[in-house]
Amino acid sequence: MERSPKWRKSSYSSDQGQCVEVAEIPGRVAVRDSKNPDGPVLLLSPAAFGDFVTATANGEL
Repeated sequence: MERSPKWRKSSYSSDQGQCVEVAEIPGRVAVRDSKNPDGPVLLLSPAAFGDFVTATANGEL
């Protein structure tokens, strides 16, 4: 039986609906727009997701 990913958003997110959600799946991190949960999902390697988080925290994006 395949389980649905457990989606979550950052505790820093507001309730304004402008957030991304992430879910850990084997070997990947899934990312989606919280306003469009049935829309497209990006699948990133854990390393690429770490780079994204670091760049965001450093104001590079």
